[in-house]
Amino acid sequence: MAYFPRWRLATAETVLPDERLPAAATLPMSLQHLLAMSGSTILAPLIMGFDPNVAIFFSGIGTLLFFVVTGGRVPSYLGSSFAFIAVIMAATGFAGGGANPNIGVALGGIIVAGLIYALIGLLVMAIGSGWVERLMPPAVTGAIGVSIGLNLAPVAVSQLQGTAVHLTIALAVVVSMAMVSAYGPRGIRRVAVLMALLFGYALVLVLGNLMGLAPGIDFAAVAAAPWFGLPRFTAPVFDPAAIALIAPVAIVLVAENLGHIKALGAITGQDMDRYIGRGFLGDGLATMIAGAGGGTGVTTYAENIGVMAMTKVYSTLIFPVAAVIAILLGLSPKFGALLQTIPAPVLAGLAVCVFGLIAAAMARIWIDHRVDFSDPRNLFPVGVALVFGAGDFTVDIGGFALGGIGTSTIAALLLYQLLGLRRRG
Repeated sequence: MAYFPRWRLATAETVLPDERLPAAATLPMSLQHLLAMSGSTILAPLIMGFDPNVAIFFSGIGTLLFFVVTGGRVPSYLGSSFAFIAVIMAATGFAGGGANPNIGVALGGIIVAGLIYALIGLLVMAIGSGWVERLMPPAVTGAIGVSIGLNLAPVAVSQLQGTAVHLTIALAVVVSMAMVSAYGPRGIRRVAVLMALLFGYALVLVLGNLMGLAPGIDFAAVAAAPWFGLPRFTAPVFDPAAIALIAPVAIVLVAENLGHIKALGAITGQDMDRYIGRGFLGDGLATMIAGAGGGTGVTTYAENIGVMAMTKVYSTLIFPVAAVIAILLGLSPKFGALLQTIPAPVLAGLAVCVFGLIAAAMARIWIDHRVDFSDPRNLFPVGVALVFGAGDFTVDIGGFALGGIGTSTIAALLLYQLLGLRRRG
């Protein structure tokens, strides 16, 4: 079997991963996937205080790398992982709003997390993925994911603080995203984050720029920015304390990508399990490269699966085209300056939605896999992990501070295995 598929032209309504669309249909389909990723490529970097131009640029680079490592056989676009938000904000002391002045130490942690992730990928390629599924069953992965969402709750609430107009706009954004998600047409629901962002932006233009009831949007920086130019790259700083906080996110990335590839296999009807190791490796290398230049850690996304399920187009050739478009956007300082004008109350409302959805979506793992909470082996690891994550339980170990995400991850992993010793015997 050749390393890359031959991509024959599709003749049926369903387009398989090793098939292709006509060139005229490929571009709009690629744009649709890029729009569906707006929550990760735009919102996540802004919440963490990263330069969105750099993040979008590296999401494109990372997607191309993933495409090559997986042999063009796994249809995926890599966007900024929300799993990094809590630990990066803790490691850098960033409370939201504007640029993060300590991005360097976050980048060092991102690189180490990517390295661990890539090494896990090599191990899976050598001996298979069964051990990963035994180490991280649905009860554990759900607990870790929900802990991340709960850990971020104080950050979202703090961003709501402000004037009555600030709070009103933020809550209006929350309601708009909920309404779009519940009542919008199927295609629009896939880009609910983008729709809520545009609604909030327009609301600030009316209440601020036109009526003067809130701070308006200043477009001076957009007008002054050039159309094309290199992103502002940042060098990493390898700080042991930051690495201890951020590196455990590799476990969450493994769980995300494992579920993503298995879901792809289910909807395409093709065996994707043989590409799990390569998927981990590609995602890990992409995260390392992003961290080396100022980008966020990346992961595969359910939004892409949603678009593919809706359109029945699974061709892997869609994603390198989307990646090239993302790279071009990353090379436009004017586009980055426009993203930086997104008002604080809009970001606050989006943060409430997204952070809550992280917890709710990860809790769905328990439902989908019918986790039995009458079994103490499931109940206790989940309960302890949620308390550690929500309460941001931090442990100092020889000068290293292991935050709530790290302690909840370790607690869930160890308790689950400990409570299974007698049963294995």
